[in-house]
Amino acid sequence: MNRAVSVLAAVFCLVGCVAAHAATSRGLTLLEQVNNGGGSRYSLDVQTLLTITAFAFLPGILLLMTAFTRIIIVLSVLRQALGLQTTPPNMILAALALALTVFVMRGVIQQEQTVALGPYLSGQIGFSDALTAGTPPIQNFMLSQTRKPALHLFVDLSGGHYNTPHDVPLTVLVPAFATSELETAFQISFLIYIPFVLIDLAVASILMSLGMIMVSPTLISLPLKLLMFVSIHGWVLVLGTLANSFLPIGG
Repeated sequence: MNRAVSVLAAVFCLVGCVAAHAATSRGLTLLEQVNNGGGSRYSLDVQTLLTITAFAFLPGILLLMTAFTRIIIVLSVLRQALGLQTTPPNMILAALALALTVFVMRGVIQQEQTVALGPYLSGQIGFSDALTAGTPPIQNFMLSQTRKPALHLFVDLSGGHYNTPHDVPLTVLVPAFATSELETAFQISFLIYIPFVLIDLAVASILMSLGMIMVSPTLISLPLKLLMFVSIHGWVLVLGTLANSFLPIGG
């Protein structure tokens, strides 16, 4: 698990590391022309700014291109269904969601390390080739989880025509994947919420029939929900369901 987390962090930091390495090897002028190719290259200051800007997009990549969104939404709804406002804390939920994300995407991470990150760090391929080689694994993962209605919607909105789903660019695939993940997360959350709502209704009905109107139903239902959740090994069931909800690549 530690190795997978390290590889995931390395993949996310690939852009920043390459830009920083390139920045240190170039001049300090604001913008200088390359004599042989007629192109341009940026100075250390400009490239440092671009590197910091690239790091700002890493949270968005984590949220929109991985399994993190579905997992964190379901865990948040589970906490609310239990009636616990701040337990577990947000930091614990985020860390648990990140760990489960690494577990779910361990195959994608291994592919990224094999075809892109490893060859790039060893100097076998350049940065552009690493980006090209690293796109198919994450693209295949998103395609395997994206619902057809969401994908068709954004393809129609883009006005493009593609022969196969693999021809869909990331600018269209990413919003379709994010929309599909939201829909799936809400479906799982609905199924998780039902038994806890039934407990609340049963407790409220019993208290009302006994004439104990002034007693808050939450005072009675909260320990009952915690007892039920612990007795059925709720965390194992929820996390296992989340892990199994992600279709295998190509499924």
